Amino acid sequence: MAHDARSTDADRPSIHATANVDDTAVIGAGTRIWHRAHVREHARIGSQCTVSKDVYIDTGVVIGDRVKIQNGVSVYHGVTVEDDVFLGPHMAFTNDEAPRAFSTDWKVVPTLVRRGASIGANATIVCGVTIGPYAMVAAGATVTNDVPPHALVIGSPARVVAYICRHGHRMRSLAELDYECAYRCDRCDVELRVSYSIVDSPSPAGRPRRRREDRAE
Repeated sequence: MAHDARSTDADRPSIHATANVDDTAVIGAGTRIWHRAHVREHARIGSQCTVSKDVYIDTGVVIGDRVKIQNGVSVYHGVTVEDDVFLGPHMAFTNDEAPRAFSTDWKVVPTLVRRGASIGANATIVCGVTIGPYAMVAAGATVTNDVPPHALVIGSPARVVAYICRHGHRMRSLAELDYECAYRCDRCDVELRVSYSIVDSPSPAGRPRRRREDRAE
């Protein structure tokens, strides 16, 4: 296991005796790795993270700073987790679009969890999606498409039911004009503007298909 050579003993990661951390993994200052966690080769975990009991971090996974990973979560190869993300107990990532026990030519499909996002307990994230900054995935939801920034999604398949501020408070709608919506959090005294655009993207068969892009400010 590698760490910053400039750090003091107090800043170095804390790893429980039952955890299995590969020597090639890079663990940031102040990160805590708890009972029976397994961190594979060449994984990178940032500073001040919490890796809870029975967590599995696959080879090459990149995790940002101040990330909290709760009990029983597996972060598989191809998943990238940015700063300040919360991964709830026993939520599940995937990295294969068409899993077969006998497949020999499958390819890893990447998934990205952007900064500040939260994923609730027992939620399932189907590979190939991006969870937007400060989005929240409800407990038990199944995410099959990208989640917009600041969106609250619930259900299976997950759907947007509200927009939330950085602290997780639901915001009220102010106006909707063409491809832009405005929301306000009265508790935090902040506003959010969400804009939409329609773009062409290739389908698996090579034909253009339309999809909506969401942007938040």
